[in-house]
Amino acid sequence: MADPKGFLTTPREGAQRRPVEERLGDWNEVYPGDGIGRALLPIITKQAGRCMDCGIPFCHQGCPLGNLIPEWNDLVWRDDWRAAIERLHATNNFPEFTGRLCPAPCETACVLAINENVSGGAVTIKNVEVSIIDRAWSEGWVRPQPPDWLTGHRIAVVGSGPSGLATAQQLTRAGHTVAVYERADKIGGLLRYGIPEFKMEKRVLDRRLDQMSREGTIFRAGVNVGVEVTGHDLRARYDAVVLATGSTIPRDLKMPGRELAGIHQAMDYLPQANRTAHGEEVPEQITAEGKHVVIIGGGDTGADCLGTAHRQGAASVVQLEIMPQPTESRPLHQPWPTYPMLYRVSSAHEEGGERKYAVSTTEFVGDDQGHVRALKLVEVIFKDGRFEPVPDTEVEIPADLVLFAMGFVGPEPGGLLEQLGVELDERGNIKRDPSYATNVEGVFVAGDAGRGQSLIVWAIAEGRACAAGVDAWLRDGRTALPSPILPTERPLVV
Repeated sequence: MADPKGFLTTPREGAQRRPVEERLGDWNEVYPGDGIGRALLPIITKQAGRCMDCGIPFCHQGCPLGNLIPEWNDLVWRDDWRAAIERLHATNNFPEFTGRLCPAPCETACVLAINENVSGGAVTIKNVEVSIIDRAWSEGWVRPQPPDWLTGHRIAVVGSGPSGLATAQQLTRAGHTVAVYERADKIGGLLRYGIPEFKMEKRVLDRRLDQMSREGTIFRAGVNVGVEVTGHDLRARYDAVVLATGSTIPRDLKMPGRELAGIHQAMDYLPQANRTAHGEEVPEQITAEGKHVVIIGGGDTGADCLGTAHRQGAASVVQLEIMPQPTESRPLHQPWPTYPMLYRVSSAHEEGGERKYAVSTTEFVGDDQGHVRALKLVEVIFKDGRFEPVPDTEVEIPADLVLFAMGFVGPEPGGLLEQLGVELDERGNIKRDPSYATNVEGVFVAGDAGRGQSLIVWAIAEGRACAAGVDAWLRDGRTALPSPILPTERPLVV
């Protein structure tokens, strides 16, 4: 156990972010110095000491990776950082990603989160995690782990997001020859172009990709599988194929005026901003500079658009959400240890903008040039299973740029999926069995393409489990790779 009285004597504390006016002037991470891990070092030992080492660690139930949280909390408190990173890497291939990007369902499942008025709040698990891995990188403890011998099997992984990368690293270390295909010009999927630089600088991604290359994983960027390389080509060239293409079809909003110029999906907007942050030229870039920006969607992607618009110099930013404003404390109908819907303030929300809840868009209003100039909104209430407009609440707000951040509905149909002949489930995701295998022999699926839109920890957990399924299939049912979750497992909710 860490400090036996830590949760009684040490208040919860997080890393201090840079001043808003400073961070709005650049695209760097919002924490000072070398990033959040370094910023946390002065306080993180005491924060790790708040862990109670519970007899039943419910934080394990919050995280699908099976992270050994009490163990590495104790090791950090004892200043044994080398052992801490070994325990952390035992269950998580990429803690530097999850420590920056995951909403930390492990923390809402922490025993100290049962009554935060008494305990002071959950252990800052996510902060301890990112401190361990960032220190490990700085100390040179994260090194390539190439296999001792090769099996002779060749595997193609289509998609280089977190599930594809986790699958590839596990299978490479098992001795297989793995090639990762990505249709974008650089490897990383949404980690590369969907996550803004101020949330995770791409040097964090690149150093992990360098490790994977040194282990033997082959990366083939700029290849549109299904067009330049067909499904037949993959099956003929490789012993197994893993589909980790993600859930990439965005939700749309079919309202009057949808055809107006200036209305875009978030994933058309964010990748361009990431490219320009790295000095690339983007012809006819979608930019918020000098514009009244409206973001439809109140989740993490909406917050990413919010922070990006601020850095581009938007005149104003409004973020819309159809659900009512959440409470600041856990509602009674979402009891511990489930992940509650709370009013959360991200770093982007600290930087400005307005948030409107319980509103729905009824029309996009255009100008004489066919460009959006305003949105018509109405307040709504949830009644009899649907959102009903509240009479006499219609308003119009200015909007020169509208961004949809409403999530995704599934993998792209046709193309590669049609070429391979894989079956889809009733939600349009790729159907798979308990070993992550599709109906086509030798073809597997991991991540959002099979699960539907989810969190990064679920993507990595699925990648690890899928790798075990592929390895077992290639070795006549035998594998030494861990399989943390079944495809049917779901987050802890009511």
